Amino acid sequence: MRDTIALNPNKLVRALGKPAAEFTKADILRFIEENDIRMFNFRYVAGDGRLKKLNFVINSKAHLDRVLTMGERVDGSSLFPFISADSSDLYVVPKFRTAFVNPFADVPTLDFICSFYNNLGEPLESAPEYILRKAQKSLQEATGCTLEALGELEYYLFSEVDRIYPIIEQKGYHESHPFSKWGLVRREAMQVISEMGGVIKYGHAEVGNIISGDLEMVQHEIEFLPVPIEDAADQLVTAKWALREVAYKHGLEVSFAPKIIVGHAGSGMHFHTRLTKDGKNLMADDKGLTDTAKKVIAGYLMCAESLTAFGNTVPTSFLRLVPHQEAPTSICWGDRNRSVLVRVPLGWLGVGDRMLRDANPLEPVRDDEGENNQTVELRSPDGSANVHLLLAGMAVAARYGLENPDSLKVAEHLYVKADASKDKSLKQLPASCWEAAECLKRDRERYEAHGIFPAGLIDALAKQLQAFDDLNMSEKLFGNADSLRQLVQRHLHCG
Repeated sequence: MRDTIALNPNKLVRALGKPAAEFTKADILRFIEENDIRMFNFRYVAGDGRLKKLNFVINSKAHLDRVLTMGERVDGSSLFPFISADSSDLYVVPKFRTAFVNPFADVPTLDFICSFYNNLGEPLESAPEYILRKAQKSLQEATGCTLEALGELEYYLFSEVDRIYPIIEQKGYHESHPFSKWGLVRREAMQVISEMGGVIKYGHAEVGNIISGDLEMVQHEIEFLPVPIEDAADQLVTAKWALREVAYKHGLEVSFAPKIIVGHAGSGMHFHTRLTKDGKNLMADDKGLTDTAKKVIAGYLMCAESLTAFGNTVPTSFLRLVPHQEAPTSICWGDRNRSVLVRVPLGWLGVGDRMLRDANPLEPVRDDEGENNQTVELRSPDGSANVHLLLAGMAVAARYGLENPDSLKVAEHLYVKADASKDKSLKQLPASCWEAAECLKRDRERYEAHGIFPAGLIDALAKQLQAFDDLNMSEKLFGNADSLRQLVQRHLHCG
């Protein structure tokens, strides 16, 4: 424990000598006094999936204690597309475990992620954060399992063309400077995200290199480590905020949009997930992928069409979900196959020790079998996703697969080995926000079951998606470069 805390980049964890999950109000008050914190911010995810902010100056210890204890009042009608009449006023209350020192503030400032509560002091049923909590709790109560996730955050940075070392289009994967640009922004963002509590796996340059006139657009990715889905969602929204702040500081534009230019690599937000129980990963054993994992995969596949309503929320999402672009279109799964919707990546089982000793002959033979890192990856979501609602939907889909008696048959039938786009018998993902909304309305009972998604929220989301009026969009815009550019520009800063 001591070594874990000593190496933790979160300043509060190191100062308080305990993991963030154990923070109390007394801990927060002590840290504020000992570190001369002068301001604090409340942050919360509204209906649009973006991180909002409320600023406070610390007037006195009594004032600080009152706000940390009772929260503050906000206008819910301005934050959510669907809200009941008696919830236009809401409370936001900080979660102490989410506290972090703001890395961008001019004066010492502490930030918190908050939960929403209604006039009765009850969690707001339609808040994305609470919907996600309900979905996880429902899954745990039904199966005894916890769903963990890690997100892959892809994005583009825009700058003037470098005439000394020009980029090579579509050839940026894992390139290093000077052949890839703005790795310093990625590294700086990784540092501040980790200080804010994000648990990062790694970062690298991605394949997408685009040259357009005097601009070059370079794609990067930051990938996280698996944590419970509630924490994974908070990490993703704070990471997007941090990346925008770092890029802005360097005078750069950053975009998480699913498509920048048609014909070039788009940006996804893939999610790897795993089920755990009593600390054990249930997705694989010494025989390979487990039936539990296959049932979860089947759940994702059976709910895939309606999950796009949470994970692909702008018309340009469906310019990315086209064949031959390493983005899925067919509803199927496979091993290490990047054309499928659900991919089973390498999981290290049974090979880690062998590789370690081959690369490092002086290392002794280990007694343990090594860590079980097997996950399954949903490849359809992109940067427009409402992350909390998407992960809640995935938890619903996982439970649906685990409880459906036909899941193993579905998994067997939808497994593919070759390029999925060549199999014309496979069902396809929606091709527009309009179709995604129709699929959500069709599957709504799955999401509304057990009181997880409020019916009014499903209606509001469907209405919001269909307001884009993008049915048959690809056919309407085919060959119309100007209209395509306008569409992309309109959704350049989604999510």
